Amino acid sequence: MEAAELAEAAGNADGYVLASESVERHGTYVAAKADRRALYERAMRLGEQAIRLDGANARAHFQAAQAVGLYAETLGPLKARGYVGRVREGMEKALELDPGFAEAVLGLGSWHAGVIDGAGRMIARIAYGATAKQAIAHFDQALKLAPDFKEAHYEYAKGLLAINPRRHRERARELLNRAIALPAENAVGRALHEKAVKRLTELDG
Repeated sequence: MEAAELAEAAGNADGYVLASESVERHGTYVAAKADRRALYERAMRLGEQAIRLDGANARAHFQAAQAVGLYAETLGPLKARGYVGRVREGMEKALELDPGFAEAVLGLGSWHAGVIDGAGRMIARIAYGATAKQAIAHFDQALKLAPDFKEAHYEYAKGLLAINPRRHRERARELLNRAIALPAENAVGRALHEKAVKRLTELDG
């Protein structure tokens, strides 16, 4: 949170992006569950401010979309529906600006998997255009763009288990093992490592 304050004080687009990411990561990996909605809402506002200052900043669009998605998850299925399209639009805009942006490709994969998990395969496809095929294609592309990105392996495994835990169990196990094997380069990496270990333990248990 100190990083968020310092980054926001810079007053430019990159600063707001970093502030948004810092607040969002704090909400995901550190904060109590009861505090997450307010943190994600703040991360949304910071991301939107970054876009206002620099509409051509791919990371700003990605980070705002990421925060919107996490905020929506705290609202429950019915209220979250109004935010589903915004997340996809933000990720796609980021990729329009930077086609090789691995995190945005990964984000789209997670979007497809998350919508399927929340709405069911049929409604996800009909109402939102979300499919398992597209989720897996985006996850595969993200790994090609960033093969040593620890988070990509973890999120791919998480997405597969959301889509169909029985069918994708072995592939998810492989991805989790790979995520655990990759080095944790910072605090987020260490928190992600713990999540991967826990998820693998649950899978094997």
